[in-house]
Amino acid sequence: MYVWLVLALLFAGLEALAVWKGWRRLELLTKPAVMVCLFLWVILGTGLQDSMLWFGLGILFSLAGDMLLLAPQDRMFIAGLVAFLLTHICYLLGFQEQLLHPRLWTLIVIFFILLNGIRLLRRITSAMHASRQAALVKPIILYGLVISLMLAAAMSTLSDPAWKAGSALLVSAGAFLFWASDLMLAWNKFVSPLKRGRLPIIVAYQLGQIALIAGVISQFG
Repeated sequence: MYVWLVLALLFAGLEALAVWKGWRRLELLTKPAVMVCLFLWVILGTGLQDSMLWFGLGILFSLAGDMLLLAPQDRMFIAGLVAFLLTHICYLLGFQEQLLHPRLWTLIVIFFILLNGIRLLRRITSAMHASRQAALVKPIILYGLVISLMLAAAMSTLSDPAWKAGSALLVSAGAFLFWASDLMLAWNKFVSPLKRGRLPIIVAYQLGQIALIAGVISQFG
């Protein structure tokens, strides 16, 4: 089954190369290929049983979001945002045990992530108002809160004795990279262009997705 992990990493590397070199056709091929490999890995490795159903659905929404955000000139940005919002909601449902039965560590993690998330959202939304993109402020705030909760839920596995240590580390690192990728994307789009453009966004996103899915398969597979 690890062949799908290897293929996902291979396609992720090729996508990073495509973004770096500006090879649009290669990016159009490799970006969705990563999610397809992860989805096949989930199906064949777990059969989409129990919590894995939510992670499988999350991957499909991610695939849809990837395709929508590949549209030129951000024409499908809102639709892509909705697709990824549904991704994070699915991942939250996959981690629902951590949120429904929070431990002290979970509450501390939620507090600090939301505290820093709100600070960053204020900076981003302030820039959005200044650039006359106020119509997107509420959707961005909602998205930011949901992904912050997803990150907190994933990191709470570190204190859950039911989770294997390696699996908890993978999902925590993956969720953090996913969160960081979205933060960089918003900063790049609304506040100030990143020095290396989309490359760090893509690398963090793909590695985050791969690590998160590898962790849940290790736990539930």
